[in-house]
Amino acid sequence: MKRFSHINAATIDEAVSALASGNARVIAGGTDLLSVLKDEILPVYPERVVNIKTIPGMSFVKEEEGVVKIGALTLLDDIARNETIRERYPALAEAAARTAHPHIREMGTVGGNICQLPRCWYFRLRNNRFFCRRKGGKACPAATGDARYHSIFGGISGCIAVNPSDLAPALIALDAKIKTTKRLVDAEIFFSVEGYRTTILDSNEIVTEIELPQHDSRTRSFFIKYALRKSIDFAIVNCAALVGPTSARVCLNAVANNPYRAASAEKLVAGRQIDEALAEAAGEAALSGAKPLPSNAYKVQIAKTLVKRAILGCR
Repeated sequence: MKRFSHINAATIDEAVSALASGNARVIAGGTDLLSVLKDEILPVYPERVVNIKTIPGMSFVKEEEGVVKIGALTLLDDIARNETIRERYPALAEAAARTAHPHIREMGTVGGNICQLPRCWYFRLRNNRFFCRRKGGKACPAATGDARYHSIFGGISGCIAVNPSDLAPALIALDAKIKTTKRLVDAEIFFSVEGYRTTILDSNEIVTEIELPQHDSRTRSFFIKYALRKSIDFAIVNCAALVGPTSARVCLNAVANNPYRAASAEKLVAGRQIDEALAEAAGEAALSGAKPLPSNAYKVQIAKTLVKRAILGCR
Protein backbone atom coordinates (compact mmCIF):
# COMPACT_ATOMS: atom_id res chain seq x y z
CA MET A 1 0.00 0.00 0.00
CA LYS A 2 1.33 3.41 -0.94
CA ARG A 3 1.30 6.40 1.39
CA PHE A 4 -1.67 8.78 1.38
CA SER A 5 -3.05 11.47 3.68
CA HIS A 6 -6.13 10.60 5.73
CA ILE A 7 -8.80 13.19 6.53
CA ASN A 8 -11.55 12.67 9.09
CA ALA A 9 -14.29 14.95 7.79
CA ALA A 10 -16.49 16.52 10.45
CA THR A 11 -19.16 17.77 8.02
CA ILE A 12 -20.38 17.00 4.52
CA ASP A 13 -19.07 20.37 3.33
CA GLU A 14 -15.63 19.56 4.70
CA ALA A 15 -15.65 16.21 2.93
CA VAL A 16 -16.69 17.77 -0.38
CA SER A 17 -13.99 20.43 -0.03
CA ALA A 18 -11.33 17.78 0.65
CA LEU A 19 -12.41 15.80 -2.39
CA ALA A 20 -12.35 18.88 -4.58
CA SER A 21 -8.77 19.73 -3.66
CA GLY A 22 -7.19 16.95 -5.70
CA ASN A 23 -6.87 13.23 -6.28
CA ALA A 24 -8.94 11.79 -3.44
CA ARG A 25 -11.27 8.92 -2.59
CA VAL A 26 -14.12 8.56 -0.08
CA ILE A 27 -14.03 5.85 2.57
CA ALA A 28 -16.93 4.73 4.74
CA GLY A 29 -17.10 1.03 5.68
CA GLY A 30 -13.95 0.46 3.63
CA THR A 31 -14.93 -3.03 2.49
CA ASP A 32 -14.16 -2.14 -1.14
CA LEU A 33 -11.68 0.73 -1.00
CA LEU A 34 -9.18 -0.93 1.33
CA SER A 35 -8.65 -3.82 -1.06
CA VAL A 36 -8.36 -1.35 -3.95
CA LEU A 37 -5.62 0.53 -2.08
CA LYS A 38 -3.77 -2.57 -0.87
CA ASP A 39 -3.71 -4.20 -4.29
CA GLU A 40 -2.88 -0.92 -6.06
CA ILE A 41 -5.26 -1.61 -8.93
CA LEU A 42 -5.90 1.98 -10.00
CA PRO A 43 -3.80 3.65 -12.69
CA VAL A 44 -3.56 6.77 -10.49
CA TYR A 45 -3.16 6.14 -6.76
CA PRO A 46 -5.18 8.47 -4.45
CA GLU A 47 -3.22 11.18 -2.69
CA ARG A 48 -5.75 11.40 0.12
CA VAL A 49 -8.59 9.38 1.59
CA VAL A 50 -11.55 11.24 3.05
CA ASN A 51 -13.27 9.43 5.89
CA ILE A 52 -16.99 10.26 6.09
CA LYS A 53 -17.78 7.92 8.99
CA THR A 54 -16.85 10.81 11.26
CA ILE A 55 -19.74 12.92 9.92
CA PRO A 56 -22.67 12.69 12.35
CA GLY A 57 -26.24 12.09 11.25
CA MET A 58 -25.63 10.06 8.08
CA SER A 59 -26.89 6.73 9.39
CA PHE A 60 -30.68 6.54 9.72
CA VAL A 61 -33.95 5.08 8.49
CA LYS A 62 -36.80 7.55 8.82
CA GLU A 63 -40.07 8.48 7.16
CA GLU A 64 -40.99 11.98 6.02
CA GLU A 65 -44.26 12.70 4.21
CA GLY A 66 -44.65 9.11 3.08
CA VAL A 67 -41.07 8.81 1.80
CA VAL A 68 -38.74 6.45 3.65
CA LYS A 69 -35.21 7.85 3.74
CA ILE A 70 -32.04 5.85 4.39
CA GLY A 71 -28.78 7.57 5.25
CA ALA A 72 -25.77 6.70 3.11
CA LEU A 73 -23.82 5.43 6.13
CA THR A 74 -26.57 3.07 7.25
CA LEU A 75 -25.09 -0.41 7.59
CA LEU A 76 -26.30 -3.21 5.35
CA ASP A 77 -27.13 -5.28 8.41
CA ASP A 78 -29.32 -2.48 9.78
CA ILE A 79 -31.24 -2.32 6.51
CA ALA A 80 -31.73 -6.08 6.47
CA ARG A 81 -33.11 -6.02 10.04
CA ASN A 82 -35.17 -2.82 9.95
CA GLU A 83 -38.86 -3.60 10.44
CA THR A 84 -40.10 -0.79 8.19
CA ILE A 85 -37.87 -1.92 5.32
CA ARG A 86 -38.75 -5.58 5.84
CA GLU A 87 -42.48 -4.86 5.84
CA ARG A 88 -42.76 -2.25 3.08
CA TYR A 89 -39.71 -2.93 0.90
CA PRO A 90 -38.90 -6.64 1.32
CA ALA A 91 -36.84 -6.72 -1.89
CA LEU A 92 -34.38 -4.23 -0.39
CA ALA A 93 -34.26 -5.99 2.98
CA GLU A 94 -33.51 -9.30 1.27
CA ALA A 95 -30.90 -7.75 -1.01
CA ALA A 96 -29.09 -6.34 2.03
CA ALA A 97 -29.39 -9.65 3.87
CA ARG A 98 -27.89 -11.55 0.92
CA THR A 99 -24.89 -9.26 0.49
CA ALA A 100 -21.59 -10.94 1.39
CA HIS A 101 -21.39 -12.39 4.92
CA PRO A 102 -22.40 -11.07 8.37
CA HIS A 103 -19.07 -9.36 9.14
CA ILE A 104 -19.17 -7.44 5.86
CA ARG A 105 -22.81 -6.47 6.40
CA GLU A 106 -21.86 -5.10 9.83
CA MET A 107 -19.20 -2.87 8.22
CA GLY A 108 -20.47 -2.12 4.71
CA THR A 109 -22.80 0.80 4.07
CA VAL A 110 -25.62 1.37 1.63
CA GLY A 111 -23.63 4.14 -0.04
CA GLY A 112 -20.58 1.96 -0.41
CA ASN A 113 -22.55 -0.94 -1.85
CA ILE A 114 -23.99 1.12 -4.70
CA CYS A 115 -20.67 2.91 -5.42
CA GLN A 116 -18.27 -0.05 -5.45
CA LEU A 117 -15.91 -0.63 -8.36
CA PRO A 118 -16.22 -3.55 -10.81
CA ARG A 119 -15.16 -6.97 -9.57
CA CYS A 120 -13.62 -8.08 -12.88
CA TRP A 121 -10.50 -10.09 -12.10
CA TYR A 122 -8.52 -8.37 -14.85
CA PHE A 123 -9.52 -4.95 -13.51
CA ARG A 124 -8.75 -6.06 -9.95
CA LEU A 125 -5.44 -7.81 -10.53
CA ARG A 126 -2.72 -6.43 -8.27
CA ASN A 127 -0.37 -3.67 -9.30
CA ASN A 128 -2.57 -2.57 -12.20
CA ARG A 129 -1.32 -5.59 -14.17
CA PHE A 130 -3.94 -5.17 -16.89
CA PHE A 131 -4.34 -1.62 -18.18
CA CYS A 132 -7.84 -2.37 -19.45
CA ARG A 133 -10.47 -0.27 -21.19
CA ARG A 134 -11.98 0.90 -17.90
CA LYS A 135 -8.57 2.32 -16.98
CA GLY A 136 -8.03 4.01 -20.33
CA GLY A 137 -6.33 1.09 -22.07
CA LYS A 138 -6.90 -0.20 -25.57
CA ALA A 139 -8.40 -3.62 -24.89
CA CYS A 140 -10.72 -5.56 -22.57
CA PRO A 141 -8.81 -8.72 -21.55
CA ALA A 142 -12.04 -10.41 -20.50
CA ALA A 143 -13.50 -10.11 -24.01
CA THR A 144 -10.92 -12.55 -25.33
CA GLY A 145 -10.08 -14.23 -22.02
CA ASP A 146 -12.00 -15.58 -19.04
CA ALA A 147 -15.43 -13.93 -19.15
CA ARG A 148 -17.48 -16.53 -17.31
CA TYR A 149 -18.94 -13.96 -14.85
CA HIS A 150 -19.08 -11.03 -17.26
CA SER A 151 -21.78 -9.26 -19.27
CA ILE A 152 -24.25 -11.20 -21.40
CA PHE A 153 -25.56 -8.00 -22.99
CA GLY A 154 -22.36 -6.71 -24.54
CA GLY A 155 -20.36 -3.82 -23.15
CA ILE A 156 -19.84 -0.08 -23.04
CA SER A 157 -16.67 1.40 -24.51
CA GLY A 158 -15.39 -2.13 -25.05
CA CYS A 159 -15.65 -3.19 -21.38
CA ILE A 160 -17.77 -6.20 -20.41
CA ALA A 161 -17.38 -6.03 -16.61
CA VAL A 162 -20.69 -6.16 -14.74
CA ASN A 163 -22.09 -4.01 -11.96
CA PRO A 164 -21.53 -5.94 -8.70
CA SER A 165 -24.11 -4.36 -6.37
CA ASP A 166 -26.86 -6.42 -4.72
CA LEU A 167 -28.77 -3.32 -3.61
CA ALA A 168 -28.81 -1.72 -7.06
CA PRO A 169 -31.51 -3.88 -8.70
CA ALA A 170 -33.72 -3.64 -5.61
CA LEU A 171 -33.46 0.15 -5.55
CA ILE A 172 -34.25 0.40 -9.26
CA ALA A 173 -37.20 -1.99 -9.00
CA LEU A 174 -38.53 -0.02 -6.03
CA ASP A 175 -38.26 3.23 -8.04
CA ALA A 176 -35.94 4.73 -5.44
CA LYS A 177 -34.11 8.02 -5.75
CA ILE A 178 -30.53 8.70 -4.72
CA LYS A 179 -29.65 12.02 -3.15
CA THR A 180 -26.13 13.39 -3.39
CA THR A 181 -24.44 16.62 -2.39
CA LYS A 182 -25.36 17.97 -5.84
CA ARG A 183 -28.62 16.39 -6.99
CA LEU A 184 -31.49 13.97 -6.57
CA VAL A 185 -31.70 11.31 -9.31
CA ASP A 186 -33.62 8.15 -10.08
CA ALA A 187 -31.67 5.07 -9.02
CA GLU A 188 -31.71 3.83 -12.61
CA ILE A 189 -29.89 6.96 -13.78
CA PHE A 190 -27.35 6.84 -10.95
CA PHE A 191 -25.43 3.87 -12.34
CA SER A 192 -23.22 4.70 -15.30
CA VAL A 193 -19.99 3.40 -16.77
CA GLU A 194 -17.45 6.19 -17.09
CA GLY A 195 -13.80 5.29 -16.86
CA TYR A 196 -13.27 3.06 -13.83
CA ARG A 197 -16.30 4.52 -12.05
CA THR A 198 -19.67 2.79 -11.89
CA THR A 199 -21.85 5.81 -11.07
CA ILE A 200 -22.56 9.34 -12.28
CA LEU A 201 -20.85 10.84 -9.22
CA ASP A 202 -18.40 13.66 -9.86
CA SER A 203 -15.04 13.45 -8.11
CA ASN A 204 -16.24 15.84 -5.38
CA GLU A 205 -19.77 14.44 -5.02
CA ILE A 206 -21.01 12.22 -2.19
CA VAL A 207 -24.14 10.11 -1.77
CA THR A 208 -26.07 11.34 1.26
CA GLU A 209 -29.30 9.33 1.31
CA ILE A 210 -31.68 6.96 -0.47
CA GLU A 211 -35.36 7.85 -0.86
CA LEU A 212 -38.00 5.12 -1.19
CA PRO A 213 -41.48 6.14 -2.42
CA GLN A 214 -44.71 4.95 -0.92
CA HIS A 215 -46.35 2.16 -2.93
CA ASP A 216 -49.92 0.95 -3.20
CA SER A 217 -50.76 -1.52 -0.42
CA ARG A 218 -51.41 -4.18 -3.09
CA THR A 219 -47.88 -3.82 -4.49
CA ARG A 220 -45.37 -6.58 -3.78
CA SER A 221 -41.60 -6.73 -4.20
CA PHE A 222 -39.12 -9.60 -4.24
CA PHE A 223 -35.36 -10.11 -4.56
CA ILE A 224 -33.49 -13.26 -5.50
CA LYS A 225 -29.80 -13.96 -5.97
CA TYR A 226 -27.81 -16.81 -7.46
CA ALA A 227 -24.21 -17.24 -6.31
CA LEU A 228 -21.89 -20.20 -5.99
CA ARG A 229 -22.03 -19.89 -2.21
CA LYS A 230 -24.88 -18.41 -0.17
CA SER A 231 -22.52 -16.06 1.64
CA ILE A 232 -19.37 -14.16 0.68
CA ASP A 233 -19.79 -14.48 -3.09
CA PHE A 234 -20.87 -11.74 -5.42
CA ALA A 235 -23.87 -12.61 -7.57
CA ILE A 236 -23.58 -14.55 -10.77
CA VAL A 237 -27.04 -13.08 -11.41
CA ASN A 238 -29.48 -11.30 -9.12
CA CYS A 239 -32.95 -9.91 -9.78
CA ALA A 240 -35.52 -7.68 -8.11
CA ALA A 241 -39.15 -7.19 -9.07
CA LEU A 242 -41.98 -4.90 -8.02
CA VAL A 243 -45.50 -5.73 -9.18
CA GLY A 244 -48.57 -3.60 -8.55
CA PRO A 245 -52.16 -3.67 -9.77
CA THR A 246 -51.34 -1.96 -13.07
CA SER A 247 -47.56 -1.83 -13.33
CA ALA A 248 -44.38 -3.85 -12.95
CA ARG A 249 -40.66 -3.16 -12.60
CA VAL A 250 -38.01 -5.82 -13.08
CA CYS A 251 -34.27 -5.31 -12.78
CA LEU A 252 -31.39 -7.76 -13.22
CA ASN A 253 -27.82 -7.19 -12.14
CA ALA A 254 -24.44 -8.85 -12.73
CA VAL A 255 -25.54 -9.35 -16.34
CA ALA A 256 -24.41 -6.04 -17.89
CA ASN A 257 -22.20 -3.01 -17.27
CA ASN A 258 -25.08 -1.31 -15.49
CA PRO A 259 -28.11 -2.80 -13.71
CA TYR A 260 -30.38 -4.09 -16.50
CA ARG A 261 -34.01 -2.97 -16.54
CA ALA A 262 -36.06 -5.72 -18.21
CA ALA A 263 -38.63 -3.49 -19.92
CA SER A 264 -40.01 -6.27 -22.13
CA ALA A 265 -40.76 -8.42 -19.08
CA GLU A 266 -42.40 -5.48 -17.31
CA LYS A 267 -44.68 -4.81 -20.28
CA LEU A 268 -45.73 -8.43 -20.38
CA VAL A 269 -46.58 -8.61 -16.67
CA ALA A 270 -48.13 -5.18 -16.04
CA GLY A 271 -51.82 -5.35 -15.15
CA ARG A 272 -52.09 -9.13 -15.56
CA GLN A 273 -52.67 -11.91 -13.06
CA ILE A 274 -49.40 -13.66 -12.35
CA ASP A 275 -49.13 -17.38 -12.92
CA GLU A 276 -46.35 -19.82 -13.84
CA ALA A 277 -46.85 -19.42 -17.58
CA LEU A 278 -46.80 -15.62 -17.46
CA ALA A 279 -43.73 -15.52 -15.21
CA GLU A 280 -41.88 -17.94 -17.48
CA ALA A 281 -42.77 -15.87 -20.53
CA ALA A 282 -41.50 -12.77 -18.76
CA GLY A 283 -38.18 -14.51 -18.12
CA GLU A 284 -37.88 -15.37 -21.80
CA ALA A 285 -38.75 -11.80 -22.78
CA ALA A 286 -36.23 -10.30 -20.35
CA LEU A 287 -33.34 -12.17 -21.97
CA SER A 288 -34.46 -11.89 -25.58
CA GLY A 289 -31.73 -9.34 -26.30
CA ALA A 290 -28.90 -11.24 -24.62
CA LYS A 291 -25.66 -11.66 -26.56
CA PRO A 292 -23.55 -13.92 -24.36
CA LEU A 293 -20.03 -15.10 -25.00
CA PRO A 294 -19.36 -18.85 -25.12
CA SER A 295 -17.93 -18.83 -21.59
CA ASN A 296 -20.92 -17.08 -19.97
CA ALA A 297 -23.88 -18.34 -22.02
CA TYR A 298 -24.93 -20.39 -18.98
CA LYS A 299 -25.95 -17.14 -17.25
CA VAL A 300 -28.82 -16.63 -19.69
CA GLN A 301 -30.86 -19.52 -18.31
CA ILE A 302 -30.07 -18.52 -14.75
CA ALA A 303 -31.29 -14.99 -15.45
CA LYS A 304 -34.50 -16.27 -17.07
CA THR A 305 -35.20 -18.43 -14.03
CA LEU A 306 -34.51 -15.61 -11.58
CA VAL A 307 -36.86 -13.25 -13.43
CA LYS A 308 -39.54 -15.93 -13.32
CA ARG A 309 -39.05 -16.57 -9.59
CA ALA A 310 -38.89 -12.87 -8.71
CA ILE A 311 -42.19 -12.23 -10.47
CA LEU A 312 -43.81 -15.26 -8.85
CA GLY A 313 -42.53 -13.95 -5.53
CA CYS A 314 -44.68 -10.84 -6.05
CA ARG A 315 -47.99 -12.73 -6.17
